[in-house]
Amino acid sequence: MRPPVSDLPLKLEDVSFFTRNAVIVRDLALTIGAGAPTALVGPNGAGKSTLIRLAMGLIAPSAGRITWGGRAESDGRRRAMMFQRPVMLRRSAAANVAYALQAAGLGRDMRAARAAELLAQVGLTHVADRPARRLSGGEQQRLALARALAREPEILFLDEPTASLDPAATKAVEDIIRAVARSGVKIVMATHDLGQARRLAGEIVFMLRGTVHTCAGAERFFTAPATPEAAAFIRGDIVI
Repeated sequence: MRPPVSDLPLKLEDVSFFTRNAVIVRDLALTIGAGAPTALVGPNGAGKSTLIRLAMGLIAPSAGRITWGGRAESDGRRRAMMFQRPVMLRRSAAANVAYALQAAGLGRDMRAARAAELLAQVGLTHVADRPARRLSGGEQQRLALARALAREPEILFLDEPTASLDPAATKAVEDIIRAVARSGVKIVMATHDLGQARRLAGEIVFMLRGTVHTCAGAERFFTAPATPEAAAFIRGDIVI
């Protein structure tokens, strides 16, 4: 029996992305394997969100090569992404998840039960019938997580998953991320919150000026930063 196809390790080899007027990221070299969450940190404009979109396959590199599990082509069915500002459909929370399940190819007769399971997983059973656009910001983020998990991904990309949330809502989202990571899903997360990176990540990728500046285990990154720029960023100094 053949083992299931994996999108890990994910490798970016000398990857650049540029527009007509600017280089957004350049010469990215990074390997992401299975295990604890990987957090992408760095100042605004460092290229974190662009790296995630490249790794997800939403945009193609201008130069360089990306491979998923050693393959240059992947249909993306084993990857999912939650955006910083997810768009809620004009329907109930349960119907939002059911729509994601339909897009993932789940049969109609199984969607309602699976949607209920996913809503329970993110603690939203009590708002299943409520219009998604009337949920609080934290509830909408958890609903977006449920929609992403509808794909049963091997890799889940999160772009600033708790930006603008209050501490209680942030904790609720982080608890879900921990549980998802424990289930074996690889989390790759861009975050501006170093406290969050400390709490959740096993690996830190520090980005600066559109490239990978430092990559290290989380404990080593925070306790023994490899470069002056990384040390300054950890201290809270302005790094550009």
